[in-house]
Amino acid sequence: MFEKILMIALFFAVTVGIGVYCRRHAGNVGDFVLGGRNVGPWVTAFAYGTSYFSSVVFVGYAGQFGWNFGVASTWIGIGNALIGSLLAWVVLGRRTRVMTKHFESATMPDFFAKRYCCPALRTVASVIIFVFLVPYSASVYKGLSGLFSMAFGIDFTWCVLGIALLTGIYVVVGGYMAAALNDLVQGIIMLGGICLVVVFILNGQGGFSSAFTRLSAIPSETAPALNGAFVSFFGPDPLALLGVVILTSLGTMGLPQMVHKFYTIKNEKSIHAGTIISTLFALVIAGGSYFMGAFGRLYYTVPEGGKPVFDNIVPQMLASSLPDLLIGVVMILVLSASMSTLSSLVITPSSTFTLDFL
Repeated sequence: MFEKILMIALFFAVTVGIGVYCRRHAGNVGDFVLGGRNVGPWVTAFAYGTSYFSSVVFVGYAGQFGWNFGVASTWIGIGNALIGSLLAWVVLGRRTRVMTKHFESATMPDFFAKRYCCPALRTVASVIIFVFLVPYSASVYKGLSGLFSMAFGIDFTWCVLGIALLTGIYVVVGGYMAAALNDLVQGIIMLGGICLVVVFILNGQGGFSSAFTRLSAIPSETAPALNGAFVSFFGPDPLALLGVVILTSLGTMGLPQMVHKFYTIKNEKSIHAGTIISTLFALVIAGGSYFMGAFGRLYYTVPEGGKPVFDNIVPQMLASSLPDLLIGVVMILVLSASMSTLSSLVITPSSTFTLDFL
């Protein structure tokens, strides 16, 4: 327990320290909201990736889709990388930067108003963004609850207040650059953490081959005639799998907190580098998360009601297979994923509401 508390305290200290360090880079509205439009490819790519993948993916989606599709759920992560990241950068990256720079737009509603010569669009879009990103934020908090209850036995309310306070401090103090630099640090933690988790999950079942063998012996409810459905190439329900790939990948092109990253990148050369970095990041994080979730049936015990509680699958997997120290690493991983998304969800709607509505 002491090790986990120490790791989280150190993580909090680094996070706040970066916010204080970036305070000097937030001297005006442009610096606070856009980082001066001078953000490099690594920082932008990690900011995009960490905003994309929150605790919802690692806890909720990995548990749910891994349970439903088995190893084939890894295709969701591949789709997220190729469509949600690569295609988004190729289609929107350069165009968004050039057009928002031309119109001197700091927010999506402001761009709409100037691009289509319709001031009413500014007000309407700002209200839509502000209102609908609130439930999005709630889903991120929900992803934290199961893991923190498992690791520390603390009430969910305190977790929500603590994360909100910490995220608020470094965003308010340092603006976009503080959030982006923290995203870089948090992204590195996420990369290392997901690799360790996958290794320990497989080792907990006797290794790669043994885990696959055990999973292949479990029959599928949706395709009972298919032997080894959960280790098959497209899983027990290929059409449903395709639907999930599209649902979780295409949506990023319309999320204002994601598109906002293209406003801030330094130049077109940085966009090319950022495209590659962001795609590889998505491949490891999303692919690793869904691949890990595929083995949930080997760890999770279905409650007496007969239906699995998807948000509990990953926490139970981790509690069963990870040593105490590595659970602390997972806490940092989930915190990193959640806080990076929350910081984007704070900056985007608040700046939009302030600049465009008020």
